[in-house]
Amino acid sequence: MRTPTPTTCVRAVRALALAAVLAVTALVVPQSAVQSTEVTLTRIRHAQGVAVGGHDVVWILAVGSDARPGEDMRRSRGDALQLVGIDTRTGAASAIGVPRDSWVDIPGHGREKINSALYFGGPQGMAGAMRTLVGIEPDYVMVTRFPFFEDMVDDIGGITVTNPRRFSDPYLKKEGFARGRIHLDGYNAMAFSRIRKSLAGGDFDRSANQQRTLRGIHARIRAQADRPGFIERGVMTVMEHMATDASPAELYQLAQAVAQVDPRRITTCVVQGRVGYVGAASVVFPDVAQARRLGSDARGDATLRHC
Repeated sequence: MRTPTPTTCVRAVRALALAAVLAVTALVVPQSAVQSTEVTLTRIRHAQGVAVGGHDVVWILAVGSDARPGEDMRRSRGDALQLVGIDTRTGAASAIGVPRDSWVDIPGHGREKINSALYFGGPQGMAGAMRTLVGIEPDYVMVTRFPFFEDMVDDIGGITVTNPRRFSDPYLKKEGFARGRIHLDGYNAMAFSRIRKSLAGGDFDRSANQQRTLRGIHARIRAQADRPGFIERGVMTVMEHMATDASPAELYQLAQAVAQVDPRRITTCVVQGRVGYVGAASVVFPDVAQARRLGSDARGDATLRHC
């Protein structure tokens, strides 16, 4: 029998302490106090939770909502779509980016832009559209408003990304983003992730920038994960702004899974395609064969061999 290491013992004590705090919180905090509209996490029907160190690959579909104030972000259009897989045993992770204007089959609604699946069917509808395109149904769908995303990036001290080329936008970032390694606060992380018209690859390059942002967020979380109370405070803060059907213990396990991802084992790809028109609407006709290959490649171990 292997003797537990000091680090393992510390983590076990932290987990037990947090479990007790979360259990008390669930009992004493009024439900209305935590059911806000800043971020939602929806369990899809087959999700059985996550066990760090187990043999499961957990899939989370991250969606940035373009809902205006007062609108239900779970019934708006998605602006950023990243299907993230985490192998909780090996620490590998992958992200499959899907351009928001991808023209796809949406179960029950025919062919539409994939970002409208959230409007038509909520998180379940978005999960179904992603399953149809990529062949993977996410275990969870996380939907956030961009102001909450900005606050979260600021709360962790900003992020650093590697930008392959200079670009700007007259509305979101007039002075532009320099090429190379750059530090972004919350607002600039949002702008970096949303600008597309000034990018040579449009939606495809924007999706790649979103993946660079995710890498930056993960690097910042991992750098602070062993600080006493960091993950616990993060989970409690998110709970204050989250509507979810996942348990508090699940949220902690998901946070732990993210923190334990090995940066050297993160792989990312963007579903490619061609830009065209359906009527007067500009759309992306995705390479469905590539999307299915990416899904098949990463399904078992959250690793993409090539795009």
